[in-house]
Amino acid sequence: MNAAVKPEPQATAVFGKPDERLLRDRMKKDLPADTFQPQTWRVIWFLPLQLVIWGGLAAIVLGGLPWYANLGLSLLVGHTLGCQALLAHEVLHGALGMSRRWQNVFGWLGFGPLLVPPEFWRRWHNVVHHGNTNAGDADPDSFGTLRRYKADPRQKRFTKLAPGSGTWYSYLFLAYSFTFHAQLVLWLQAKRRKPFRGFNRRQAIAQVMVCVGVWVVLGVISGPLAVFTVLMPFMVANALGQGYILTNHFLRPQTATNNPLDNSMSLRSHPLLDRLHFRFSHHVEHHFFPKMSHNMAPRVRAWLEAHEPERYVAMPHGTALKLLYRTPRVYRTPTELVDPNDERRVVDLLPLQQQYSAANR
Repeated sequence: MNAAVKPEPQATAVFGKPDERLLRDRMKKDLPADTFQPQTWRVIWFLPLQLVIWGGLAAIVLGGLPWYANLGLSLLVGHTLGCQALLAHEVLHGALGMSRRWQNVFGWLGFGPLLVPPEFWRRWHNVVHHGNTNAGDADPDSFGTLRRYKADPRQKRFTKLAPGSGTWYSYLFLAYSFTFHAQLVLWLQAKRRKPFRGFNRRQAIAQVMVCVGVWVVLGVISGPLAVFTVLMPFMVANALGQGYILTNHFLRPQTATNNPLDNSMSLRSHPLLDRLHFRFSHHVEHHFFPKMSHNMAPRVRAWLEAHEPERYVAMPHGTALKLLYRTPRVYRTPTELVDPNDERRVVDLLPLQQQYSAANR
């Protein structure tokens, strides 16, 4: 195991219990009924988010501001785009209710700037990822098992892009990887994998091209200021989302059953950021109840901390990001990570569960 991530020896981690359905039933029984009801009123948050985005872009293009002011505005716009995508994630799960048509409207607002059409997101994320979370090579959002890289050694080069590979360019991964990965899933995985059968891939590709066109038009209008209206917001929005998404599962074991206590991890973020980011840190909670609005997720966290403290893992956000860059991304076994380019680098994940479980806070 890497010395950089070796925790103090503690009790054996509780892992592999196929009790996810029982836990859901117990939580539904114990928690208030409104915990699981749609929170449609939260759609109002799209209004201030849109005002900040368009107001910021207009100020950059028309304001004649100094470069440092434009930089600050571009960071604000990018952050707001990222926040909007986090809220759209809830919308497309049905957590805010509404008809499918209205969900798509807000889904476009949130995911369109990241080149992800709403119907594609539903199939990729809601169906394929949630249905196969950290399951062997079936999860489209995982780097998968060592077996995959032994079968096709050329894929080893791809892992050098990722956090934990040790390459200098892996530190840029967060700034583009959400959109990059989405295109890999759409152009490659959706073409050949069974769970995507029946999905209108050609339509989704055409929609992505329209989204690219919108960015190009904005870039042309902006001229040299496109650095602040296109490049920086796009990178910041990607980084914000990936700062959560990559930590949600990459430091957790693979599982035979789809138990969120084993294959997912929540984060402990700064309270202000947690609110600004719509409680996206509550990811174990989300995988137990995908259609639950995230403003109710703290209730589920409190229940899990009280009833399953040895199994519930919620790592400090900064710690999770550091460990992401200190650990490899491929699974040698369900509980061990390995670097396919240097198989001497192996990390056992279960001691991390012992160290960061709610029981050891």
